[in-house]
Parts: sequence; C-alpha cells; structure tokens
Amino acid sequence: MRDLLRRLHLCIGATLCIPFAVLGITGSVLVFEGELRGYFEPAPQAMASGPARPVAEIIAVARSAAPAGMTPSLFIPAHALGEAAELRFADPRRGQGPGGVRIFVDPASLAILGNREAGEGALRFISTLHPTLLMRDVGGRSIVGWLGLGMLLLGLTGPVLWWPRSGAWRAAITVRRGARGYQLLRDLHGMVGIFGCALLVVVSASGVTLAFPQEIGSAIARILPTRDLRPNAPSIKPNPIAGETPLDVDGVLALTQAATPGMELRFLFLPQRPDQPYRASLSLPQASPGAPAVTLFIDPWTRRVAETRDPRSYNFTESLIAWQRPLHAGAGLGWPWRLLVFVTGLLPPLFAGTGVTMWLLRRRARARTLGVSSNRYPVAGE
Repeated sequence: MRDLLRRLHLCIGATLCIPFAVLGITGSVLVFEGELRGYFEPAPQAMASGPARPVAEIIAVARSAAPAGMTPSLFIPAHALGEAAELRFADPRRGQGPGGVRIFVDPASLAILGNREAGEGALRFISTLHPTLLMRDVGGRSIVGWLGLGMLLLGLTGPVLWWPRSGAWRAAITVRRGARGYQLLRDLHGMVGIFGCALLVVVSASGVTLAFPQEIGSAIARILPTRDLRPNAPSIKPNPIAGETPLDVDGVLALTQAATPGMELRFLFLPQRPDQPYRASLSLPQASPGAPAVTLFIDPWTRRVAETRDPRSYNFTESLIAWQRPLHAGAGLGWPWRLLVFVTGLLPPLFAGTGVTMWLLRRRARARTLGVSSNRYPVAGE
C-alpha cells in the first residue's frame, strides 16, 4: 500500500506540477488583491462634503456616462469620507464573466470622478486565471476543481509517506546539517510538507467546494440538514405584476435598512431582468472584512424581503459551507490567517520544484548504475 501511495503521489505531482504551481502563486497574489488594487489602481477620491444624494440619482448620473447598451449591475456605496461611490455596468448581451465598465461618482456633488474598464489589467488577468485557467465557462472552473482535488490528495498522502520510523522523528522534521543534493531536497520536501499539509488540505478542500458548489452542497444535504446558500439560488425568482410599478432602488435600500438595523451596506446587486431580485450584502461595522455577510433578497414587485440569510442563524453545516470562500481567500479571520494562506500558496511551487528534481536525480542515478553494470567485463568466478 505504501508503494502504491508513493507511485500515486509521484504521478499526480509530476504530471500536474506546472498547473499546481500556477494556482498556488496566483492564489498567494489574490490574498492581497484589495491592497494591490488600491496601490496600482487607486479609486478616485471624492472632494465634495455633505450628505450623500439618493442612490437613484447616483445611478442616473452614472448611467448617463456609461457606454450605450450597458445596464447597472452593482452599486458599492462610499464607506468613508472622501470615498467615491462605484457603479459597475455590464452588457446584457455578454452574459456572465468579466467585462463592462466601472464608473466612480462623488456621492455628495454627483460629479463623475472617472471610469475604468472592468476586465483589464494584471490583477484582472490573475483573478480570472486562478479560478478558471482563463476558460471562463463552467468547464474552466471544473478543471480547476479537479486540480484542487489532486492537490488535496497530495496533502493527504504526503504525511503517510513521510511518517518516520520509531526514533527518527527529530530527523524527519529538520534539514540535516551538511545535507546536499538529493538528501537536502528530500529533507526540505518532507519538513515543509509536514508543517504545511494541514493548511494545504484546508485551502485545497475549500477550493474544491467553491469549484463544485452544487454537487458538494447536494451531497452534504443528503447527510446533514442544510440550505442552498448559493447567491443565484433558483428558488428566489420574483414574478412581475402587470400594472404595478416595482420598488425603486432607494425604496429597496430603505426596506433593507429597516430589516437590518445597525448594519452597513457592503454592496447591492441590481437586477438585470424583471424576474430577478435585488441582492444586498450587509455586515456589522465591527465585523472582520471577508467574513460571511448578511444577505437580503428583495422582491421589488411585492415590496418585501423575500429571503434573509444571516450567518448568525446558520446551523453548523451551513456555517461550514458559508466559510469556505473566506477560508480559501484568507479572509474573515484577521491578518494571521491571511499570512498563512499566502504562505500556503507558495507551497505547491516549492513541492513541485523539490519533488520533480528528486525524481530526476533518482532516474539519473539509476541510469548511471545500470550503465556501469552493463559495461562491466565478466571475471573468473562470475
């Protein structure tokens, strides 16, 4: 069994070392996506002072500056003095995926502060490469999910192969003094692997869950009580009422504030079709950034909150599912967890480099041994 696991570990690692390294490095970069975006792509600053204007007016001003044919899809309010409100516009004919335009508006003066293409730049490239390998359909996400499963298998089989004999524990968790060549690589591979395998398993398992949310959610629901917590759950679908005027965005926000007093709006997804709800994401002011948020689905036709998803009311299974994205992204648990997830992303390229190099060195040594044996002349007695 140990030999079978070693062959499986080597086969997966050697065959998929390059995509594993790509996913690891891009994942480490995305842990600090917010900071990097703020440094390389800073949002314009609002200069006017005074109370913010109604959101409907902000959207109307942004719509006038948006390219023809695009519709507003996301509203991000200004969370502090000097920040701009942001509207993201999408082309309904394009469907899901990157693209569109971001327009920044001064919430007090309604001045257009700038606009930006939403699908350009190095960070946008990395944020598309990591979850889809630049294949923006479901197939790309599925491929990444299977790669995550392979990485999960490496994290589970590694400790079994590393497990030392009795009395050899100290040597198994250190790099031997004076080790060089193959021995150095093996010590480094094993030491880093045993200390990082738990993190690798957590990050890989959460990545697989994000790649296959419906399949894994359905499998869990057969065993444990849980709801479908996906943002686009098909059960939430408003029915347009003939002769009725749907609630406007300011009415939606008023309804949201009444339903969640004391909470701050993170962002508001705007419906692209009459049969879609508004989706508001809110959090407490003291909540850790990236932690699961309270989500409200508002039906503008019946003028009510159709569904509320509050992490504080989740059962254990629902909380576990809701925390998969923060765990994978290094969010919600403060700076220590962010740094750990960042380091975890550096493990696949390290394992790929040391593992493949060890394999090549062993093959070279075996070939050299076989070459020497085949060139020997027989002597008396042999």
